[in-house]
Amino acid sequence: MKTEAGAAATEPAAADGSSPVSSRGARGVETRAVVRPAVIVALVACAFLFIPSIFSLYYVNAWTQVAIYSIVTLGLGVLVGRVGMVSLGQGAVLAMGAWVSARLLFATGLPYPVVLLLGGLITMVLGTLVGLPALRMSGLYLALITLMLAGAITIVLQNINFPNGGHGFTGYDASTVHIPPIRRPAIATSDPAFFRYSVIVAVLMFLLVLVHLRGRPGRAWAAIRQSESAALAGGINTTLYKLWAFALASFITGVAGGLVAGFYHYLNSLTFATQDSITLLAVVLMGGTYSMTGAVVAAFLLKFLQQLLNDWGVSPDWLTILFGIGVLQVLTTAPRGIVEQMPKDLAKLWRLIRGLFSRRTAEREGAS
Repeated sequence: MKTEAGAAATEPAAADGSSPVSSRGARGVETRAVVRPAVIVALVACAFLFIPSIFSLYYVNAWTQVAIYSIVTLGLGVLVGRVGMVSLGQGAVLAMGAWVSARLLFATGLPYPVVLLLGGLITMVLGTLVGLPALRMSGLYLALITLMLAGAITIVLQNINFPNGGHGFTGYDASTVHIPPIRRPAIATSDPAFFRYSVIVAVLMFLLVLVHLRGRPGRAWAAIRQSESAALAGGINTTLYKLWAFALASFITGVAGGLVAGFYHYLNSLTFATQDSITLLAVVLMGGTYSMTGAVVAAFLLKFLQQLLNDWGVSPDWLTILFGIGVLQVLTTAPRGIVEQMPKDLAKLWRLIRGLFSRRTAEREGAS
């Protein structure tokens, strides 16, 4: 019987001089690099084309919220998973983006894409200013300071109210009886059309983050996450790149805020409760902070499950318990979240079932 080393030695070398094993490994990596994006594109295309025609308007709206909040969870995933900064203020950043976009939509006749871009840029500036005091903090201290800032922003928005078409800086008129709805883009006034519009915007935001992750910022963020001291020793400007991460997360979250404004038509402070920031962090950890796919899973857990329970007549408050158990499970056994742990668990389950079936088959053949 040949040993593994002998078998490998007797196999012919590849044409380029590399070993067959390494060639097969390289081909496997290349295949995954092609297949995975193709599968993602196919899934997005199917969702874009078929969800509005398969589901009722209730669930179309639920999927619209998944598309919108996947942008929010993506931004938080950049901070938590890519840079290692635990932020509990992302819900407040979303509220700022919605406030700015609603004000622009009421006060101007700018096209909706321009409003989304301006809302994202203004929110980026505001979010970066909010993040400045937290740049030299980490861990629990960073989480606490961002949570306090989220609470402060929520109180401010409660006192100045959301714009309702009034004049002045806030655009709020307390004497208004008939409040006009926040407008949607002219090409997406219906719910199915707005779902497709939200999917397109979400895809653009995911591509924007992907470009950052594949470039110099992504490499710098990875170094900072591993060890900020080592990153400093390697010549990386950690302050710049941490501020860059805050700016990117605030920008895409501000764009999501503009979509939230168009989706709900009417906004108030109850739409953006402070505790929602904690829930956002919980579902991002459950979905998977190290994968962009985890952002979609997190948004699904956050919004689609909520609408599903509402449709079944079950209180969505039960999700708080579910998310608590999920975070505990992630922190103890699955640090990379559902998106990477579930395929492994399913593979183990399949091997177990196949092994049991094989043993039973062998027992029957032996008995016969």
